[in-house]
Amino acid sequence: MRNIAAALSLLALAACAGMPESEGPPTAFRLTSPGMPDNSKLPAKAAGNFAKNPNCTGQNVSPALAWSNAPDKTRSYAIIWDDQAGRAGLGVSHAVIYGIPASTSGFAEGALGGAPTGAFVPGKNTLGMHWLGPCSPKGNAPQHYVMTIIATDLEPNALQPGLTKAELLKALAGGKALRAASLSFRFWQ
Repeated sequence: MRNIAAALSLLALAACAGMPESEGPPTAFRLTSPGMPDNSKLPAKAAGNFAKNPNCTGQNVSPALAWSNAPDKTRSYAIIWDDQAGRAGLGVSHAVIYGIPASTSGFAEGALGGAPTGAFVPGKNTLGMHWLGPCSPKGNAPQHYVMTIIATDLEPNALQPGLTKAELLKALAGGKALRAASLSFRFWQ
């Protein structure tokens, strides 16, 4: 009898371990990357392309992004992308993008990594550009790159181009940020 109870307990635990983690309510503000679940490894082409850094060996291709269930009063979105382990733990801001119209619900692969097209206002990341893919040192353990989208009540043209992450967050303080959603990517080479 004990053996049967133990076996049933193990089967129940194994079944629970195989169940997907809850993704929260279906009405939650959500950021996704089509074809890439949360915590996916970015492909090599997503790595940054920056001649001054030998770890930037990619093509700077941004992942496809989609979002849904924004708050009712959303007028624009902002996207920030960070690597907290970068620069030996001091962190690296990889993307600062804002002024994305509320009518936008995503970007195709590569749409954020190139020259700005008017679909957003370019800010300045740690290196002074709006977007840079991962540039983690070769041989490092996988690093996590957290992308956050912020729904705001600001009109798309409310903020001047070239804001840093700190300046953007200060501009969104005081209730202008309505809600946020995030997505993690991993990268190593």
